[in-house]
Amino acid sequence: MTSPQPAETPTRKRSAQTATLAEIAREAGVSAPTVSKVLNGRADVAPSTRARVEELLRVHGYRRRRAESTRSPLIDLVFHELESAWAMEVIRGVENVARDTGLSVVLSESAGRLTPGRTWADQVAARRPHGVILVLSGLDESQRALLTSRSIPFVVMDPAGDPGADVPSIGATNWQGGLAATRHLVDLGHTRIGAISGPTRMMCSRARVDGYRAALETAGLPVDPGLIVTGDFHHEAGYRQGLELLRRPDRPTAVFAGNDLQALGLYEAARELGLRIPQDLSVVGFDDLPVARWVGPPLTTVRQPLMEMAEAAARLVLDLGRDDGSPTATRVELATSLEVRSSTAPPRE
Repeated sequence: MTSPQPAETPTRKRSAQTATLAEIAREAGVSAPTVSKVLNGRADVAPSTRARVEELLRVHGYRRRRAESTRSPLIDLVFHELESAWAMEVIRGVENVARDTGLSVVLSESAGRLTPGRTWADQVAARRPHGVILVLSGLDESQRALLTSRSIPFVVMDPAGDPGADVPSIGATNWQGGLAATRHLVDLGHTRIGAISGPTRMMCSRARVDGYRAALETAGLPVDPGLIVTGDFHHEAGYRQGLELLRRPDRPTAVFAGNDLQALGLYEAARELGLRIPQDLSVVGFDDLPVARWVGPPLTTVRQPLMEMAEAAARLVLDLGRDDGSPTATRVELATSLEVRSSTAPPRE
């Protein structure tokens, strides 16, 4: 039996520009103050009522007018994980822009999930920040609708997956960085080059490994799947996966570590096995964290302009918030560059 379709009401025929809170309240069977409570993230609304109102806000494409919204002097900065020097570079970049504009930064973490929890979205609605920046994260459809209905702009920095054509994002040339790192090793004379990737669910990780493969293929070198191992962008993964690569009877003479933290773990694995860098093993990282210049030997790495990316994301989210119309989604990629130091050299004869 086919379920009856909802009746076509005058409210449903209205455009997103003319639908009012009173009309949404009438269709939801609640008062206008209740709809206002939902918009403002108030907790004193029954879950079923909140869900009904949120669905109607989404259906109508309701967007709170700028004049209605009294914003808090805040930028919300959301990490999927908040525990490394990488994150500190991003925080510094957002803080630079926030400080110059008289705003403060609210930090939160999604505990490794690629989308924050529902509670977070309600808290953001209650805070009413100038904007939200999500790092290596994203939003599900309901979260995007919630922020859109409150006219809270959002930008994704270094998106984990394809953010979609309508989502503003800031990234880096990850494929080009992987290509440059591997081509540097090829030019030094290495023919057996390993790779420690980051999580395969992350677009930046896949792009770096694709650049690695492209460099080998264009040099006429075979891509050995046994020399590509998967890490998680942490020091421990570089150590663990580094041991796996370096204990092979046909071990690589060079490794592209995917990021600096994994490169440092690889350093530890090489020391444990009695291998010298760069005499016995060349290593290239990715990110150019401050520590890369101070380890022994200093790390050759691909510089990802993390602070500049974070500054660009903060400026973009503030620009979107100042736009009274429907902003066009913007996708920006900042250039990476190879920083050659002392961890790479020609292979031993």
